[in-house]
Amino acid sequence: MVVNCGKNCGKNTKKAALALEDGTFVEGFAFGNEECWAEGELVFNTAMTGYVEALTDPSYAGQILMMTYPLIGNYGVCRDDFESDGVKVEGFVVRELCRNPSNWRSELSVDELLREYGIPGIEGIDTRMLTRKIRVYGAMKAVLATGSYDRDKMLKRAVEQPSIVDVDLVEKVCVKETKRLESDGNLEVILVDCGIKMSIVKQLVKRGVNVTIVPYNYPAKRILELDPDGVFISNGPGDPARVKVTIDTIKQLIGKMPIAGICLGHQLIGLALGAKTFKLKFGHRGANQPVKDFETGRVFISSQNHGFAVDEKTLPKDVEVTQINLNDGTVEGLKHRELPLISVQYHPEASPGPHDTYFFFDRFVDMLKVYR
Repeated sequence: MVVNCGKNCGKNTKKAALALEDGTFVEGFAFGNEECWAEGELVFNTAMTGYVEALTDPSYAGQILMMTYPLIGNYGVCRDDFESDGVKVEGFVVRELCRNPSNWRSELSVDELLREYGIPGIEGIDTRMLTRKIRVYGAMKAVLATGSYDRDKMLKRAVEQPSIVDVDLVEKVCVKETKRLESDGNLEVILVDCGIKMSIVKQLVKRGVNVTIVPYNYPAKRILELDPDGVFISNGPGDPARVKVTIDTIKQLIGKMPIAGICLGHQLIGLALGAKTFKLKFGHRGANQPVKDFETGRVFISSQNHGFAVDEKTLPKDVEVTQINLNDGTVEGLKHRELPLISVQYHPEASPGPHDTYFFFDRFVDMLKVYR
């Protein structure tokens, strides 16, 4: 299947193409790195804003990101909005790219940002068609090429490349050495970095927590030697079942100190408790996911970015589901009935997204104070 919208949305004549494992082949126009080849799982994000945060979110490692909102780049790029040290997506897909942003904070355009990090982008294609295809058939392996490309080779590689469940991605995006960020408080937390968004760290520091960031494979023995008030497990990319070293670390820490986790960290905690995880059809990626909290009866709108979920049926009896996704009923929150342990699947720090769920950090800090 070949689709070409016939419109040069970016006023650029450099060609680009996107090939999917089901045989779909679309042609458009290049931006970013205009002579490049990238591969990964094609996923979509439904947020209307926040493309800078999404591009720099380590959870997108191994994926080609497609925005469903048709115009991207109109407010430019501000480095203060970065969620990591740079662009983490493998490729970027948009309907129409704005090359002349209007925003007093803007430092460069999306095109310039992707050029800086060597990431290819494609515009001028039917992202609505591709989004509907993914919703029906699920996230797909894909190849994005800019400049010169060979259709047959792209389609072949789209099929033959490894699935995201067969790739180890956390090691690519986590810190290699410990880092410390101090607050004006005296609470001490070890943050296990599986691909952390910096907005999570900022929310902890704002609440008087001194954060020591360690790699995903940091031994539990060394964490215990540091004698922190608690441990936080971060978000990150890929299949949680592959991050066995972090799962083992969590197992050794459960019951010894307060533990919290977000997104991948939530899934890793679930696995450490004995539950199983599964891959969602097309995941939750956007800023408008409704979550019901059973403890308060309230419904919150949340920001999310994940392709896996904890299987509620496999949870042990001493673990309680505290929140669910109202769209599909998947688990959004967990807590241990006796031990100081909480986790959420969504991103309470938002960035971008609503601030409805900032309270998660307050709950964690309260837990730290109680068990200190």
